[in-house]
Amino acid sequence: MSEDLFKRLVSHCKEYGFIYPSSEVYEGLNGVYDYGPMGVELKNNIKDYWWKAMVQMHDNIVGLDSAIFMHPKIWKASGHVDAFNDPLVDNKDSKKRFRADVLIETEIDKMIAKADKEVEKAAKRFGDTFDEKMFRETNPRVLEYTQKALDTEKRLAAALKTGDMADLKTMIDELEIAEPDTGSRNWTEVRQFNLMFSTQMSNIGGDDGKLYLRPETAQGIFVNFLNVQKTTRQKIPFGIAQIGKAFRNEIVARQFIFRMREFEQMEMQYFVRPGTEMEWYNYWKEKRMAWHRAVTPAEKLRFKDHDNLAHYANAAVDVQFEFPFGFKELEGIHSRTDFDLGSHSELSGKKMQYFDPELNEHYTPYVVETSVGCDRMFLTVLSNALVDETVPDAKGEDSTRTVLRLAPALAPVKCAVLPLLRNNEELVGKAREIYDQLKFLFLCQYDEKDAVGRRYRRQDAIGTPYCVTVDHETLENGTVTIRERDSMQQERVAISEVARIVSERVDMRKIL
Repeated sequence: MSEDLFKRLVSHCKEYGFIYPSSEVYEGLNGVYDYGPMGVELKNNIKDYWWKAMVQMHDNIVGLDSAIFMHPKIWKASGHVDAFNDPLVDNKDSKKRFRADVLIETEIDKMIAKADKEVEKAAKRFGDTFDEKMFRETNPRVLEYTQKALDTEKRLAAALKTGDMADLKTMIDELEIAEPDTGSRNWTEVRQFNLMFSTQMSNIGGDDGKLYLRPETAQGIFVNFLNVQKTTRQKIPFGIAQIGKAFRNEIVARQFIFRMREFEQMEMQYFVRPGTEMEWYNYWKEKRMAWHRAVTPAEKLRFKDHDNLAHYANAAVDVQFEFPFGFKELEGIHSRTDFDLGSHSELSGKKMQYFDPELNEHYTPYVVETSVGCDRMFLTVLSNALVDETVPDAKGEDSTRTVLRLAPALAPVKCAVLPLLRNNEELVGKAREIYDQLKFLFLCQYDEKDAVGRRYRRQDAIGTPYCVTVDHETLENGTVTIRERDSMQQERVAISEVARIVSERVDMRKIL
């Protein structure tokens, strides 16, 4: 999807009530967004899909909703106070701030794109006889671009791992990276920037009263490990799942809702016996990919191993989605070892251990984490669903319709009830009667404004999978038409069958 199409996606979100710029009447707040009437329904459905897959479908995973405010020592133990930083660089001419690693990553993407461009040109030139694998392995230009990208990627990973800010600046200079808007190459030195928002508790002064808005939901799970294990009597392996807000003072909040300062996470921490973590890491890696593939084409998804492991991890991989701006992280699966429970035990003085009756011993469990951004999943679903297509209109002539091809179980509105004519009391009355019956089962809309074709288009644009039309034949024999969104095919069914038919087709079990 090109930049123009991405802009159309953003525009579509506002026009149809999915996402609005926050505080728009005051010219907005950068990196913060509000979910509109359609957006909140879609987001809730995504969360419901995740919760059912993680908690409802597993006997040994339970839920939690921990507080946003937590004791500040939690963030000391987790490493966030000392190590939760991004490399910051300013452009002296434009006065804009950037993440140094993102600037370099963008340059790496350009190198790879140049190699791909050479391959595309060769494919057109040689046609059916073209051997892409051989071309990539032998063409000097492709090899040069590919090797330079690989070398730069390795150097970047090493600099980030060691915290070498000077080398990041050197890389920016050597790659001649320019500020995107002005073309200026006049950069400051690169420095570390802590991403946590801080605030003050009202009844405690000084540093003792300093609190942080949580930058992740995981720590609320770790400090409740003993509480949850004892009250639920879970045996290892078991998991704790949580959906909640997190806050990060991003240097550059960009790409719509992909990177925001206030966002929502869907995380599960799976506690396992030490020595079995890689077995469970691989299990959850495949399990989570299957969850994504149920609603997203497989060719749009891929795994990407981490080049630079976090201080707590011994293995980490991202599920990446091909967003309009390229393949980017959607979900992370990490083997966190016993770092978190061990750190909280050490700083709090309270042992966070599990007694294993099979081994007859106490130990600190290892943890395998799955963490997916709810907002990024929202953007994934919309990016994949938004389609413009040419279809015949009522006169048989070609026209363009915009449709959201959402999985029916995720669609904000499951069914729209439409009387054929708004000025016919019998049709309106019967349509209202059907609507009042269906709204107890799933979210419906009643719409009588404009011609029925235009109403279909409105429902297509918000992803409504089924439209029920009440016409004169309804009054004669008690039947209605059900129109399916994607195929636009209509079937005649009895009113008494509508609830069953729609319920079966929008059931979450279809994707679970």
